[in-house]
Amino acid sequence: MKRKSVIDIKEMKSKTPIVCLTAYTATIGRVLDEEADLLLVGDSLGMVLYDHENTLSVTLQQMINHSQAVVRSTSRACIVTDMPFGTYEESVDVAFKNAAKVMKETHCSAIKIEGGQNMFDTVKYLTGRGIPVMGHIGLQPQSVLVDGGYKIKGRNKFDWAKFIDDAKALEEAGAFSVVLEGMAEPLAAEITELVSIPTIGIGASSKCDGQILVTEDMVGLTDISPKFVKQYINIGELIKDAAVQYRKEVISREFPTKNHVYGMTPTIVKKEK
Repeated sequence: MKRKSVIDIKEMKSKTPIVCLTAYTATIGRVLDEEADLLLVGDSLGMVLYDHENTLSVTLQQMINHSQAVVRSTSRACIVTDMPFGTYEESVDVAFKNAAKVMKETHCSAIKIEGGQNMFDTVKYLTGRGIPVMGHIGLQPQSVLVDGGYKIKGRNKFDWAKFIDDAKALEEAGAFSVVLEGMAEPLAAEITELVSIPTIGIGASSKCDGQILVTEDMVGLTDISPKFVKQYINIGELIKDAAVQYRKEVISREFPTKNHVYGMTPTIVKKEK
């Protein structure tokens, strides 16, 4: 089966819900490839893998390294790479230079940038020069300092116009899809109805055309538990249990057994004639 393209994802609008998850490593990419339509190498890896307080410290090279691993380990899912903070905001030329570097060095299918109307020129410039773009509006993690925290958007209907205009601007600029994060359900539903590109929700309800979660949140490998996260399994507890048992067996010398060690090559004794 060939890898899904951004056109395949775009054509899923209002049809089959789009299944998206994050992947930062080859191991996770390989496991999720058969189940996800789209895998996002998100800058959230700064918090999940590197224990940063937010995503602002993530570098372009880190995104390239992790994206390369995910692309190499997958063959089916559409792979999208986040452009980290400070790599696309300065100008359309800077954005193109960095986005082109990501595309060429990782062979991912598209890049993702945060922002709506303020990113119209950048998205249009990139898509007009062969770089597919996924937008991201609503709660924007890269704006956490400006917003004073991670705040849900659209709870007051008087604020809706801005976010609707953001989504329409991204659509007009050529984005193939848009992430709606941390958004009141009625607003997410309204945007989904108004734009022709797929909306991917994270904390924005089932009214969106697709859903995305941070995989490590979903499987219990982080301490983060926003309201919108459903934990399907707690792998963290399973790993802890395994480590406890391993420690016990090492101390008691139950491990390793003969089944886990290597013996000597048998000595061949030549008989004299």
